[in-house]
Amino acid sequence: MAGMSPGVTVRPMTEGDVGAVMELERALFSEDAWSESMLRGEMAGDSRHYVVAEAQEAADGPRIRGYAGLRAVPPEGDVQTIAVAETQWGYGIGTALLRHLLSTAHDRGVTDVFLEVRSDNPRARDLYRRFGFTEIGVRRQYYRGADAVVMRRSDSDAGAYDQGA
Repeated sequence: MAGMSPGVTVRPMTEGDVGAVMELERALFSEDAWSESMLRGEMAGDSRHYVVAEAQEAADGPRIRGYAGLRAVPPEGDVQTIAVAETQWGYGIGTALLRHLLSTAHDRGVTDVFLEVRSDNPRARDLYRRFGFTEIGVRRQYYRGADAVVMRRSDSDAGAYDQGA
């Protein structure tokens, strides 16, 4: 796996990012995509933290290459979503987004982080395992055409939040 693309930064998601994020959401998740109103509702919550991975493009300015969201209600938190443009897979953007969410969770007093991941998404499952997540259950047919694997990461089990480099 290559290192993170040069010129990629993780920053808080803004209202101005919603259009680009929704384009990625629909492209990556098609039938399971969130609606724009769902995303805006998530961004508005005090317990929520949403970020984008932005790449500087010489020709047309910065472009959103990925996004992620966290729900933090200490001592628990949930990774609500992580998505990276297919053309950017393998450049460390998902790792940077997850590292940012876990750092934020830690800063907000979250000690146990949960998530659901499609059973047919080995790339994502491997990423989460590298950060100390373990599989704790399955939600049958949670997604269209696939089960959800429920994963958990506890600070006491996983060590520092920046594990998985």
